[in-house]
Amino acid sequence: MELIVNGHPTYCYTGGKPFDAAKPTAVFIHGVLNDHSVWILQTRYVANHGWNVLAPDLPGHCKSAGEPPPTVEQAAQFILALLDAAGVSKAALVGHSLGSLIAVEAAARAPERVSQLVMVGTAFPMRVSPALLDSSVHQPMKAIDMVNVFSHSMLAPPPSALGPGTWLYGSSRALMRRVLASNPRVNLFYTGFKACDDYQGGEARMEQVQCATLFILGRNDQMAPPKAAQALIGKARQGQVVTLDAGHQMMTEAPDGVLFALKEFLKP
Repeated sequence: MELIVNGHPTYCYTGGKPFDAAKPTAVFIHGVLNDHSVWILQTRYVANHGWNVLAPDLPGHCKSAGEPPPTVEQAAQFILALLDAAGVSKAALVGHSLGSLIAVEAAARAPERVSQLVMVGTAFPMRVSPALLDSSVHQPMKAIDMVNVFSHSMLAPPPSALGPGTWLYGSSRALMRRVLASNPRVNLFYTGFKACDDYQGGEARMEQVQCATLFILGRNDQMAPPKAAQALIGKARQGQVVTLDAGHQMMTEAPDGVLFALKEFLKP
């Protein structure tokens, strides 16, 4: 599905189902050097069980045009503009990593428009080491390799989102390289990491969220360890926590665990 958001074409995966304004809507927001495809299992299930799904490629990523948002705040405004473009007055927001910060910022800015909030692999502050920021600019392929080591706690879990025995490092590395190459004008790697590192609003914004919040955390997550989410959890008014035996990229390492957590939480 293509929507015009802020004057630019935006691609949204819908889980293989046509958009139906009469149904509740869930928006799935990806993280740094990812795209809509990281949610493939979860979005297809949700789309086949009573929901509209909008899983966008963020601006300037892959199938979406426009300038990549350099800050979490600007990305959150994009998500709210996306709801306007789709004619959606209220939606559940599901975000992973950088996407989780975008989701909480959007939920705080327009609490009347967010029915539920899900933060997957989140942390605050979401610091990025100076060495990794530098590598994302000067040695991006090396940085991709580093991130994939930190993001996974296993090589090929049976089953995984892409099928039993999938080589998670290889598939994730290929995705990140493809996303990076999709926009030669802007370094999407550095832009995304810098947005994470610069974001200051996490705890204050969490306090402003009015809806229930689900935190899905990876017990073996080295990019965003569960302890790094505790400040946000402590500020959530109706917070629930699910911890999975997985690393940061848990949508592929523990696809069923993420799906079951969403299934229990996302009630129309």
